[in-house]
Amino acid sequence: MNKLIRDGKVAVLVSPGYGAGWSSWNPDTVELLFDPAIVELVEHNKWEELDVYVKLKYPGIYDGGMRDLEIEWLPVGTEFIIKEHDGAETIEIKSDIIWYRA
Repeated sequence: MNKLIRDGKVAVLVSPGYGAGWSSWNPDTVELLFDPAIVELVEHNKWEELDVYVKLKYPGIYDGGMRDLEIEWLPVGTEFIIKEHDGAETIEIKSDIIWYRA
């Protein structure tokens, strides 16, 4: 899977706005988290081009959270999950989770 890496960090796409998620509403399309072309289009606010690209590259996905996309930069190798509540996505890093043992 292609990822955009800069200065030892990977670009991860999340949709923090309420209403619709991005990767969380398309769990079978993990590439949506990392697609370098999408990252570049979001960085440059090229929303119309992004709409065309996504429709051509990922036909049939739910793109409701696309206009809210933001880029989070995580160190290479960071284990994380995307948490979603009412469409708002956040990143939760594995090392930050407190586990309890019964």
